Amino acid sequence: MTTLTIGFILIAVLIGLVLVGMQIAYALFAVAFVGIWIIRDNVDLAFKMLELTAYSGIADYLFATIPLFVLMGLLVSVSNVGRDTFEVAEDLLRRMVCGLGIATVAANTIFAAVTGVSIASAAVFTRVAVPEMTRHGYRPAFSAGTVAGSSVLGMLIPPSLLLIIYGVLAEVSIGGMFIAGIVPGIMLAGGFIVMLIGLTIAFPSFVLTDPDASRTRRLDVSAQKMPLGTMAAKIFPILALVVLVLGGLYSGYFTPTEAGGIGAFGALIVAISRRSLDRHKLWDVMKQTGVISVSILLLLIAASFYSRMLSIAGLPNAIEGLVQGSGFGPFGFLFFYASIILLMGMILDSTSILLIMVPIAAPIAQGMGLDLSHFGIITVLAVEIGLLTPPFGISVFTVHNTLNDPNVSVEQIFAATMPFVGVMLVVLILVAIFPITSTLFL
Repeated sequence: MTTLTIGFILIAVLIGLVLVGMQIAYALFAVAFVGIWIIRDNVDLAFKMLELTAYSGIADYLFATIPLFVLMGLLVSVSNVGRDTFEVAEDLLRRMVCGLGIATVAANTIFAAVTGVSIASAAVFTRVAVPEMTRHGYRPAFSAGTVAGSSVLGMLIPPSLLLIIYGVLAEVSIGGMFIAGIVPGIMLAGGFIVMLIGLTIAFPSFVLTDPDASRTRRLDVSAQKMPLGTMAAKIFPILALVVLVLGGLYSGYFTPTEAGGIGAFGALIVAISRRSLDRHKLWDVMKQTGVISVSILLLLIAASFYSRMLSIAGLPNAIEGLVQGSGFGPFGFLFFYASIILLMGMILDSTSILLIMVPIAAPIAQGMGLDLSHFGIITVLAVEIGLLTPPFGISVFTVHNTLNDPNVSVEQIFAATMPFVGVMLVVLILVAIFPITSTLFL
C-alpha cells in the first residue's frame, strides 16, 4: 500500500471519527500520530513530532490575537451593545420596506466588526430582534431566519476568528486576511438587504403575517422617534471600537495582536462605563475567554501535527499532480473545492472543515497560482454557508434553542434562511470569478 493511499484512508478515518462524535482535536491528534507511525514505521518518530509540534505549534506572539479578540467580543456581548445597535438601526430604518429585517442585517454587520463569532451574533439578536420583528407583524419563522442568516456576517467581516484560523493554517498574514474580508463582507450585507426588500415586495405573505396592516404601521409617521442624543449615546461605543480597532489595523498603526489588545481594553472601558460588568460577570467572561481560547489553540496544535503527517505522506503534492493532470484550471479547482466544502458543511462544523481541508488545499491553490488571501475568503464564504444548511446548520440551531418557541420549528427556520443561502452562493461565485473583490486593498 502506497503512502498516498494511506493518506487518503487516514482522511476518510478522520472524517468518520468526527461524524461519530469524537472531538476534532483528538481526532486530528490520533489520525496524525497513527499516520506518521504507519508511514515511517517508527513510533518513536511519531512521539518526537508530537512533542515538537506541541512545543512550537503556538509559540508565537501572533497567537495572542485569539484570546484578545475573544475577550473583546465577550465584553461587548455583556455590555448590551448589540441591543442598542439594533434599537438605533430600527429607529432609522423602520419606515423602509422590510425595515426591521434590514435593521437586523445592519446591526449584525456592525456587531460583527467587534465580535468575530457568528454564534454570538445569533444568540444576541435572537433575544433582541425576533420579539421586536414579531411584534411588528413579521412572521416568527422569518424573523428567526433573518437573525440566523445575517449572523454569518460575523465569520467574514473582520476581526473574524475563522479568518484568524485560516491565516494560521495557510501561513498568510492575518492582517491581510482582515483587509481581504472588507469588500466581500460589504457585498454580502448589501446582498442581504436587496434580497429582503425584493422578497417583501414579491412575496409579502412569506415575510409578514398581515402585509396590509404591516404597511400601515410602517408608514405611521406618528411613531415616537428616538431623541438624537439618546441615539448617539447608544451607537457611539460600538462605532468607537470599530474605528479604534479596524482603523488602527488598516492604517498600519497596530499589528493584529496590538489591535486585539486595544480592542479588549476599549471593550472593558465600555462595559465598566455602562455598569454592565460586576465582579461575577467579569470572572465569567475571563473563564469563557480561557475556555474558548484554549480550545482554539489546542485545535491549531492538532492541525499543525496533522499537516506534518500530510506532508510526510506527500498528499498535497500528489493531489496537486492529480488536479493538474485532470485538466482542471484554477477555476475548475475552485469549483471542485467549494463543492466539497459545501457538502462537508452539511455534516461538520466550520472549524473542523478548515482544520481538515486547508492543510491539504492551500498548498495546491498556491501551486496553481491562486492568491492565498483570495482563496481564504472563498473558503470562509463556503464554510459560512454550512452554518445555515441542514442537517447541521449550527446558526439555525442556536437561534432555535435561544428562541425556545414551540410554534417555530427548526424546519421553518431552515426554510427562512434559504434566501440568505442563495445570496451567499451568488457572492461566492462573484468573489471566485473576480479576485479583485478580496485583493483590492492588499
